[in-house]
Amino acid sequence: MRNPSILIFSGAAALILLLSSVFIVNESQTAIVLNLGKVVRSDLKPGLHFKVPMVEQVRKFDRRLLTLDDSPERYLTAEKKDVEVDFFVKWRIKDVTAFYRATSGGDEEAAAMRLTPIVKNALRNDINQVTLQKLVSSERTELAQRLLKPINLGAATLGIEVLDIRIKRINFPKNADIRDRVLERMRSERKQVANAMKAEGFAESERIRAEADRQRVVLLADAQRESQKVRGQGDAEVARISAAAYSQDAEFYAFYRSLEAYKAALADGKTTMVLDPDSELLKYMGAGKR
Repeated sequence: MRNPSILIFSGAAALILLLSSVFIVNESQTAIVLNLGKVVRSDLKPGLHFKVPMVEQVRKFDRRLLTLDDSPERYLTAEKKDVEVDFFVKWRIKDVTAFYRATSGGDEEAAAMRLTPIVKNALRNDINQVTLQKLVSSERTELAQRLLKPINLGAATLGIEVLDIRIKRINFPKNADIRDRVLERMRSERKQVANAMKAEGFAESERIRAEADRQRVVLLADAQRESQKVRGQGDAEVARISAAAYSQDAEFYAFYRSLEAYKAALADGKTTMVLDPDSELLKYMGAGKR
């Protein structure tokens, strides 16, 4: 019969051996397995995994997004103006094996120290090619998109992928003279835009006014033509009625026209007329004395 103490010792040794051969990778982690310092398995997914006790070692790394937030850096623009740019970077481990080898065993601080100059160099090269005015007024997302490609080319050697770079703040130079010139240039450009818009508005108002004047002339011409047409029709109707009246009683028509002539000649009540006794105008005035 075996000694109970030996059984307990054997069971404890087996349990320790089992526990030392099992490890768990969390959802937020990735891992590599080292055999005598050499990477034998990498990019282990979350879950339960096994290793050879006493021979293999496990190194776990955070696979979530990490932030690089360094101190502001001073850069020169295309016209050699000094600006201070404050930025931060979002990155993650893409190739865990390359990351382990390039960063002194997977040290995140070492990775940040090596990533920082890559980001700053890319930022410097881009800012050196633009003016201060364009840098201040351009979209920050546009700048970030331009920088991602060159940054990731350098970060790939570290097993890192940079997902985003954001400019938090761009400080104007402390030199008041330079700042005033920049502000004056910005003010001048805004004034030019305002003047251009004002000129376009004036031109549009002149076009509308000219169109309205043209329409007024056309409407007046149409109205005058229509009035002349109606007046002509009225005159024709008057002539037709007069002719019809004359044809029915010529003597009465002549008498009526004479009365109209008297009325028109003596309308003001002050007119003095000197006529020949045989004048046609006196024909009907003296008819009652015969």
